[in-house]
Amino acid sequence: MPNTNIDHAFTARARTGASFEPTYAGALSFMRRKYTKDVKGADAVVWGIPFDAAVTNRPGARFGPQAIRRASTILDNDPQYPFSRDLFEHLAVVDYGDCLLDSGNHQKTPGTIEREAARILKSGAFLLSLGGDHFVTWPLLKAHAAIHGPLAMVQFDAHQDTWPDDGKRIDHGSFVGRAVKEGIIDPDRSIQIGIRTHAPDTFGIKILYGHEVEDMRASDIAYAIVDRTGGKKAYVTFDIDCLDPAFAPGTGTPVAGGPSSAKILSVLRQINQVDIVGADVVEVAPAYDHADITAIAGSTVAMHYLGLLAERKARLEELNNGNHAVVGLNQASGI
Repeated sequence: MPNTNIDHAFTARARTGASFEPTYAGALSFMRRKYTKDVKGADAVVWGIPFDAAVTNRPGARFGPQAIRRASTILDNDPQYPFSRDLFEHLAVVDYGDCLLDSGNHQKTPGTIEREAARILKSGAFLLSLGGDHFVTWPLLKAHAAIHGPLAMVQFDAHQDTWPDDGKRIDHGSFVGRAVKEGIIDPDRSIQIGIRTHAPDTFGIKILYGHEVEDMRASDIAYAIVDRTGGKKAYVTFDIDCLDPAFAPGTGTPVAGGPSSAKILSVLRQINQVDIVGADVVEVAPAYDHADITAIAGSTVAMHYLGLLAERKARLEELNNGNHAVVGLNQASGI
């Protein structure tokens, strides 16, 4: 039996290494990473944003970060599939906890999220955010664009989120159009995957509709993403309702006819050429879930982001061991 500890989220002495604690016990940080507000030296920071006041249908995504963390415990210890490695052998990841929001003053929410995200990003760490409803992506995009300039956006979603917006709405269905109008994302380098609804305007963003995704191979979808982003720094946002309700029932606005979790996880596995500089998973609403199906899918999506990051760090270390010039992970752009 390996050396087993308990409550690794608090007792860990290092930011690397697996926890080897029972999956059914212990403090529920994301994949048992150490809880800390000290992000110095971290390659990646996991951060929860428990906000769902912007929903247009069923609420409950404020409980998403808790559900994703709980489901993620089964992903630690063994080498993570399909990356065939212990992601935390060399990748330093911390769980920053959650964003503190004023539940009685939602107009302050976007500024609060943006400021705290900016502080985390200032460290040079990769920020992986757990929503929350999809409105939280708006201030996250702003914080990342402040560093990298206009971003390519890769959006996995059943909805375009481009409904009319006055620039002030707290609404999870209009932030994408606002991001285009304010120059936060570059529509010519952005793509939406799995769309199964109609909105008045595409804003020039490329769309792969649900029926198209159904007929495409995962490798073809991945190629379309790589081709569209064209090497531009990209932010990946994953609304869990991109998946068919059979694979993600626990969400606020489920739409039938979506892809399987297996297909979309395969797509994520194959976009390592995309220069990802930030990512999130949003709209997990556990009150409507069954047997943690949705939370498991959400936590696995988040794990895939870290898997791509771990592979990037490994490639940089291989270059370094080969006496090639190499830039440290925290200074290198993207995954």
